[in-house]
Amino acid sequence: MNVLYLSHTSTISGAEHSLLELLSALPAGIEPTLACPHGELMAEAGRLGVPLLALPPLELGFRLDLRRTPRGLAQAARAALAVVRIGRRPHWSLVHANSVRAGLVAVPLARLGGPPLVVHVRDALPPSRAGMLARRAVTGSAALVLANSRYTARSFAGRDDAEGVRTVYNSVDLARFSPHVISREQARARLGLGPSAPALGLIAQITPWKGQETAIRLLGHLHSEQPEAKLLLVGVPRFATGAESYDNEAHARLLRQLAIDLGIQDSVRFLGHRGDVPEILRALDLLLVPSWEEPFGRTVIEAMAMEVPVLATSVGGPAEVIAHGEDGLLLPPRHPARWASAAADLLAVPERRAEMGVRGRRKAVELFSREAHVEAVRSAYALALERSSR
Repeated sequence: MNVLYLSHTSTISGAEHSLLELLSALPAGIEPTLACPHGELMAEAGRLGVPLLALPPLELGFRLDLRRTPRGLAQAARAALAVVRIGRRPHWSLVHANSVRAGLVAVPLARLGGPPLVVHVRDALPPSRAGMLARRAVTGSAALVLANSRYTARSFAGRDDAEGVRTVYNSVDLARFSPHVISREQARARLGLGPSAPALGLIAQITPWKGQETAIRLLGHLHSEQPEAKLLLVGVPRFATGAESYDNEAHARLLRQLAIDLGIQDSVRFLGHRGDVPEILRALDLLLVPSWEEPFGRTVIEAMAMEVPVLATSVGGPAEVIAHGEDGLLLPPRHPARWASAAADLLAVPERRAEMGVRGRRKAVELFSREAHVEAVRSAYALALERSSR
């Protein structure tokens, strides 16, 4: 089976990490080719030995903007033409679009009789007219829609068991994300952390909805009881093209100022983009995922694989992964005082954190292995081919 994978961007964030995980683990019967713009994703896929094709860049947002929307539509048209030229080659068995935007530029190919189209939905589309039109275009042309959680499936189709929509959870590299890769003491020493100072972390792109502000305010509350506590923020502003919903660069500056205003600037460490995420997780006592909503949350299962307890938003995919009170905690977003109280309770009982960590690792092994993910995708491809032949 020759599968053409499409990505509308080469900037690597959660969706692109998930695609690379899939490409690195495909069985011999699936021959991949990746079409995407030049950049990080193309380089990483090339290192995996995946054949590559270039697409024009696409910066199309799902909010109308008189200045940016026309440019985004023109880029989408150019990308769609490129996909049609590539996709009309007779040897493709299937097209797998890695996002709704990638799916939209593949719609013309599907309507012109191209290979069956699978669209991977990884974010909750906004309830806007643009979002509604995107849903309609994708559902009218795709042989199958994959969602990274039941929450994402409901957001896209109104229910998580809709016809033509299948939930396929992300995977984690259990060999790389293992508590055995480095000792806790070594991991903390590398980061300049003392052996006993409580360490909390948040690993995500810098953008308002990921909840970095909540994490900083949480630390402000926590400092009254735990003055030695540190907060590690891993990530940088991504997708700073003007098509996104927020000014992420400005938000990064506001976060630094907030830490200063709260008097905790020496306890909040902005680590930027890092390639040693497993080692950073190993150094933490708690991982925070305080997003306003989280379609799935890759860092949730990465932390679980590293035996690190997770405090995660109750809105979105984490509620499908975490058993509250057993292998993590679920909390309502934008309530930093409540998050601080929950963090303080867990920090006070190391044995409970250890038990949560062991349960989390067990769940990651049972449910989120690469093998399970690849099998779910392979099964979805078979269903898409069956549906397209009807």
